[in-house]
Amino acid sequence: MTGGNGDCQIGVVGAGMIGRAWAMVFAQAGFKVQLHNPRAAKLASALQEIEVLLGDLASNGLLRESPDAVLTRIHLAETLEEACVGSVLVQENIPETVEAKRAIYELMDAMAPADAVLASSTSWLPASQFTEGLRGRARCLVAHPANPPYLIPLVEVCPAPWTSSEAVQRALSLYKDAGQEPVLVRKEISGFLLNRVQGAVLNEMLNLYEHNYASTGDLDKVMKFGLGLRWSFMGPFETIDLNAPNGVLDYAERYGPSYATLAKSQEANAWNSEVVQSIDAERRQALEVSELPARGRWRDNRLMTLRRHQTEQPE
Repeated sequence: MTGGNGDCQIGVVGAGMIGRAWAMVFAQAGFKVQLHNPRAAKLASALQEIEVLLGDLASNGLLRESPDAVLTRIHLAETLEEACVGSVLVQENIPETVEAKRAIYELMDAMAPADAVLASSTSWLPASQFTEGLRGRARCLVAHPANPPYLIPLVEVCPAPWTSSEAVQRALSLYKDAGQEPVLVRKEISGFLLNRVQGAVLNEMLNLYEHNYASTGDLDKVMKFGLGLRWSFMGPFETIDLNAPNGVLDYAERYGPSYATLAKSQEANAWNSEVVQSIDAERRQALEVSELPARGRWRDNRLMTLRRHQTEQPE
């Protein structure tokens, strides 16, 4: 538990998968969390689902205290106002529509303290699309997590053109205090950073599959047993820096022209239904739909093992 966070309250709006995960992230770090969901039924089951996940984290050695101790810091807020009042940061996790976000941000802006950061977990919508008309727009930004944020600590902090530098720095500091790895997206761009990189990989994977170069299983192995192994502890720039005797410039001289030529041949994939249905058919042969939840939990436990390994290694 991070010392000194117990005096700070975080509001989490939306108790779906990402909202519950954020509640866990902040509570593990010692913050008091007020978790709110517009639908009471969803809120009622949230703590039970969080308790199961905390148990998995404890089993994998990723909790510094008992699951019960973490749970005591997560409180169910029956109203949006209860989640906002007294919070230093309000993390919004509602559905991805501009209209819904505009409506809830207008309420959050009126209810939260004037110096509280209002952050959206949106994967695609820039903050400028739903905060422009707010009196407190200077404290609004996007803080896009990777899923699930209690295992994958990346947070993309992306300000709107009118977000103050003070709000950005407060957000970066709070996420760091919560044990996350925030990165600053210097200006708005659709999809932010992670989804654009992921989209580029998916685009080429779809092309390779559509043109019958390999099966879905073998294409997954390219990542699982190839790129993914080294990318799990160092990024593409460090990778190429180490893959030539004299670093990046040497690598670029050796392979840059080939990659430039390759890029010209990489077309945008339309995600047409016939190709997606074929991919789905291959995936259903490997895993029935009814088995997806269990496989998802298996994935999370494998991520926990990897995350524990990462935390124990020197930079």
